Amino acid sequence: MADMLVAQRHELLLRELKAHGALKIVELAARLRVSSATIRRDLAELAAAGKVTRVRGGAMLVTRRGAHDQAHVRQWARTARATPPAPTPGDDGPMLGLLVPSMNYYYPQLVAGVRGAAARRGARVVIGLTTYAEPRDLGQIEELVASGAAGLLVTTAEGHHTPAGTLDGLRATGLPFVLVERQPRDAYEPCEFAMSDHRQGTYTAVRHFAALGHDRVGLFVNGSPTAGLIREGHAAAVRSLGLDPSAPVVDGGRPVLVSAEAIRHYDGFIERCLATGTRAALVHSDHDAIELARRLRLRGLRTPDDLALIAYDDEIASLAEVPLTAVAPPKQELGERAAQLLLDRLHAVEPPAVRQLVLQPRLVVRASCGAAAAGASAAGGGSIS
Repeated sequence: MADMLVAQRHELLLRELKAHGALKIVELAARLRVSSATIRRDLAELAAAGKVTRVRGGAMLVTRRGAHDQAHVRQWARTARATPPAPTPGDDGPMLGLLVPSMNYYYPQLVAGVRGAAARRGARVVIGLTTYAEPRDLGQIEELVASGAAGLLVTTAEGHHTPAGTLDGLRATGLPFVLVERQPRDAYEPCEFAMSDHRQGTYTAVRHFAALGHDRVGLFVNGSPTAGLIREGHAAAVRSLGLDPSAPVVDGGRPVLVSAEAIRHYDGFIERCLATGTRAALVHSDHDAIELARRLRLRGLRTPDDLALIAYDDEIASLAEVPLTAVAPPKQELGERAAQLLLDRLHAVEPPAVRQLVLQPRLVVRASCGAAAAGASAAGGGSIS
């Protein structure tokens, strides 16, 4: 029995690493609800089997790309120490400085897109890491400039709208820059950005529920920089589709996953859904949707029969017990397009017009919304099987 439990835990570890690219030991311990010592032992066994690569304080999945992955390991280890990597000797291509709030969950795909676009055009990427808990945006920008970056791709940790002070700091560097998944608060600010249309993604999810016959669609968000846009999209959809506005809208903030505070928010949301007759809900993020489904099951309720769910992000939604229908922002494509905007400006003889790029998320239909769909995805307006 013990061997089976170890094997199951190893499988869960590999799934988490596949979903996130790289995770620290403390994060893996929290996700699997075991001790850090157990995780270290499991990682040592998986590393010996050639399935994972150990990095400072954590691990990442080994794939068949060999040397390319080893370079990624070194890059990730440097970002874990919050210091930018040194330029490669003898490489004459421009260096792009990339600032992100995390190398877990949402951002690995975006970073992969940036790196791919840069490599195709002979450029290099150096990464600076800020955090939501303690934003270090301007300090990291200064370090990226000092490392020799020729231009900057910036995802700030201080909300969806990049603060005016940070924009002033970016302009003071004298380098071209592109905001990624962020935009200025002033709609008339002549600033380049590339972002997902989270309002449209939310609208598409609510419209899908309405097409399935739901007249009330609840919303649960987790206090992330995206939460405000999702709330706006939900409110717009409820108004324009003529849905009942009594469905609950809850922002659970950013408590530790499966903490007592998080559980209190999940249970409260479920109770409000039951009280208002709401049988469909959009949940940001995948983790929250998975935990919400678990709390439903503990009450003897089922997904989608008692509460249909759509998750927002589509990072690990397909791994849920009942695979989650999900809104999937185009993270990798967004990274590619943002890098292309910056490289175009760096290589231009004459400065190009300021460009502001908005990409629409897709709706990936699975089982949790109650619709029969053979693993299909749709752009903007619905589902394709």
